[in-house]
Amino acid sequence: MAEKMVDKVMRLMKKPQNIRNIGVCAHIDHGKTTFSDNLLAGAGMMSEELAGKKCELDFHEDEQERGITIDSASVSMVHSVDGEEFLINLIDTPGHVDFGGDVTRAMRAVDGAIVLICASEGAMPQTETVLRQALKERVRPILFINKVDRLIKELQLTPEQMQQRFIKQIADINRIIKSIAPEEYKEKWQVSIEKGTVAFGSAFHNWGISLPYMKKKGVSFKEIIDSYQGGDEEIKEKVKLLAKKAPVHEVVLNIVTTHHPNPIQAQEYRIPRLWHGELESSEGQSLIKCDPEGRLFFVITKVVVDPQAGEIAAGRLFSGTMKKGEEVFLNMANSPGRIQQVYIYNGAKREIVDNVPAGNIIGVGGLRAGIPGETVTSGGKAEPFEEIKHLFDPVVTKAIEAKRPADLPKLIDVLRQVQKEDPTIVIEINEETGEHLMHGMGELHLEVIENRIIKEKGVEVKTSPPIVVYRETISRESPEVEGKSPNKHNKLYFKVEPLEENIVKGIKEGKMSTGRYKKKDEQVITFLRDECDWDAKMANKVRGECKGNIILDQTRGIVHIGEIMEMVLDMFEDVMKAGPLAKEPCVNIMVSLMDCTLHEDAIHRGPAQLYPAIREGIRGAIMQAGPLLFEPLQVMRIEAPNDYVGEISKIVSSKRGQLLDMNQEGDITIIKAKLPVAELFGWSNDLRSATGGRGNSSLVDQMFERLPGELQEKVKNLIVQRKGLSSGKLGA
Repeated sequence: MAEKMVDKVMRLMKKPQNIRNIGVCAHIDHGKTTFSDNLLAGAGMMSEELAGKKCELDFHEDEQERGITIDSASVSMVHSVDGEEFLINLIDTPGHVDFGGDVTRAMRAVDGAIVLICASEGAMPQTETVLRQALKERVRPILFINKVDRLIKELQLTPEQMQQRFIKQIADINRIIKSIAPEEYKEKWQVSIEKGTVAFGSAFHNWGISLPYMKKKGVSFKEIIDSYQGGDEEIKEKVKLLAKKAPVHEVVLNIVTTHHPNPIQAQEYRIPRLWHGELESSEGQSLIKCDPEGRLFFVITKVVVDPQAGEIAAGRLFSGTMKKGEEVFLNMANSPGRIQQVYIYNGAKREIVDNVPAGNIIGVGGLRAGIPGETVTSGGKAEPFEEIKHLFDPVVTKAIEAKRPADLPKLIDVLRQVQKEDPTIVIEINEETGEHLMHGMGELHLEVIENRIIKEKGVEVKTSPPIVVYRETISRESPEVEGKSPNKHNKLYFKVEPLEENIVKGIKEGKMSTGRYKKKDEQVITFLRDECDWDAKMANKVRGECKGNIILDQTRGIVHIGEIMEMVLDMFEDVMKAGPLAKEPCVNIMVSLMDCTLHEDAIHRGPAQLYPAIREGIRGAIMQAGPLLFEPLQVMRIEAPNDYVGEISKIVSSKRGQLLDMNQEGDITIIKAKLPVAELFGWSNDLRSATGGRGNSSLVDQMFERLPGELQEKVKNLIVQRKGLSSGKLGA
């Protein structure tokens, strides 16, 4: 009797040399899920006829309706090359920009990525964003050019024209890799046809091809073009034959097994980048060697709520062996937990197993406190993995409330679940005003979540119109401002000034670590010294970073400074999260503690005395430094037929936007425009009605810029009214 799929998966999971953890990433609608279905069909997980139509990985109802993938589903399959079997763990990630958070998290769990681009559209902004996230996590890319049939059928290109097109597209991808990949891999990770790291094909028609495979099976490019000549029925038959001769899953998975690293190779260079503990220690070594005997390290990348099994945390096991019933510790939540079930994936189904060694992507049941990005370890506390960073901050907010007051407790539970399932959504439950706020990446993002709450979780809710999140900042240096404690015995002197451009950029690009700095942080000091021309003395004084602001301790010879520093940082973070103008978050501010006089008696300089003094000092300084509001802007890439260019520039200027760039490509014009998020609501409808339904747009970048002077006061008053703040809570 043939060996069952489950048993195969269980046998192979113990051989890390034969495991490949990979993700598929691409622009929206370039055919990712169809492509992943093909890989599944090839591994015998679903019928070949259905592949391409079924969207096996879109298992939420709303995904099948909208035809876009939102969650990253994990799937395991077995593929054999020349008689050797490999276990391939595949994560399908969404391409729509509003769901970028899932992509970032999926990249943490995998070692290799298949970058998918459409042959007729080439590398799109989203491809670049996703590839950038992959390279940031040190994931090795290979390229698959999809929808090649469109070049032959719709555009009817000659083989020469097709080759030119491919060469340009490959060069585009290599340019991105070169600009972002870590130094030692810039050359090594370049993709090329000769090396066999590029494949072409059509996932919809289930065929694919790469140079090594052509040689091995003797398929020529001419044969492929011939397959698309003739009548409809004839083409259908020929394409079926082609798919039998060069099935896409075999071609792609052959590349994966040859060029993508196994967990042992990958962890050697990924761990130093992702984990900031002592690499020479025993756990550091077991992480680098992916040692099943070592200490348990498991990173959660996604939490799925299953009606039968409860919360299942899926993620990557970096070291140790995950056993059922094991006592573990969750480092971010700072709480112990117990593993109730261990699952491996067989296709998209979960199979319960007793234990799984390092290097696999698995699911775990029973961790109530687990959220994506959490590091789970055995034997108490350990150094957690670096926080998972998302490229864009949430900029749109909706207030949400239950229609029936009786549903309120249920709504709060549901909102907590939603945040676990999708950490790019920030849920804020304001105890004072009793309102619940959802912050998301865009209108679609919040709409999808709202839909899920109503349909899947069964809570009737009503939401407010979307609101934009602003930022506060300053325009000049402030004088020194004194903050006094209520008992008048402690005085602290603060000064604030705008942060330099290159530091802001450094924080955004992750060159400077975030959070509080305990001892001398080498990364911060070298960055400030080498790239921002600070002297080392000054760089040594930086004590912490919060949401793109930094704080320096410029005091000299204060005896008790060590004892109050934590309190200063607490309140610095507090003010940065809600500034003095309208309680919006602050950006690009450098706060310096210049001097302080403290009471010698420890009891008179406790939190009750110092908190108000610090807060008052920082706020007072900001209010004297020309405080301003910044608004979020998004750079959109708009595509539309040439005749509609005038219409588009009309919409853009009516929304206070500016055109950055215009290119004609054939009969389509590609426009880049920068628009304020506040004016973007209903944008897709306006765009469609102006272009007769033929225009579309995608998000390229997001930034905050100064709100025009005439709107400053108006917007500020609107925010204050909306939040119901009294004048006593504002200002210094």
